[in-house]
Amino acid sequence: MSYKSIFNWSGGKDSALALYHTLQNKSYSIERLLTSVNNTYNRVAMHGVRAGLLERQAMELGISLQQLRMNDQPTMSEYNDTMAKLMTDLRGEGFTHSVFGDIFLEDLRKYREDKLAGQGFSAYFPLWKRDTTKLIHEFIDLGFKTITACVKSELLDESFAGRIIDKDFLNDLPSNVDPCGENGEFHTFVFDGPIFKNPIPIQIGEKVFREYRAPKNKEDNCFTADRPEPANMGFWFCDLIPA
Repeated sequence: MSYKSIFNWSGGKDSALALYHTLQNKSYSIERLLTSVNNTYNRVAMHGVRAGLLERQAMELGISLQQLRMNDQPTMSEYNDTMAKLMTDLRGEGFTHSVFGDIFLEDLRKYREDKLAGQGFSAYFPLWKRDTTKLIHEFIDLGFKTITACVKSELLDESFAGRIIDKDFLNDLPSNVDPCGENGEFHTFVFDGPIFKNPIPIQIGEKVFREYRAPKNKEDNCFTADRPEPANMGFWFCDLIPA
């Protein structure tokens, strides 16, 4: 028996590797991708990737896509209410499990599990507690290709935005940056790999700096007790354009 599952798809490298492993696990049947999209800008929330590229990923993966459309910078209450309604609908369609690419953020995992349990869902984390250095090398060695769509400005300068993640990129990362960006240091867009039917052609557009208010809840981002929340967060975004 396979659990009818929804996959929480960001379009980035951790999602892609988690999906790769889940597709090989016969206990789970991935029948839909779920992605939060900023309705104001028509882009993937936080990553800033155009929704058109997200849709192209789903097409090349051969999995249907459901977009959770939200206004720019919604409150946690707005997000939770919208997500709760969606999960109720999915439960009515027979979905029972929700899959995530999270690696080691304990607070975020507990938040996800608690919210899902209230909706009658179970959560699955195929990459949980794996070493992030080994994970990123596995990702590259499997033939995945990904590019940074945005980077956190307090840790990485503009030059890191719009770079392909390869061995040179990893060597250039400061020592305080996780190689998988698991603390929110950077976000990526995967455009090729063993789970895609065809590569997704992209062009590099302009780079833009944007600043956002810091989240007030740990589950809304990746801050921990030893990494306190700043008043605002700055990011360099690299616009990726369908070629």
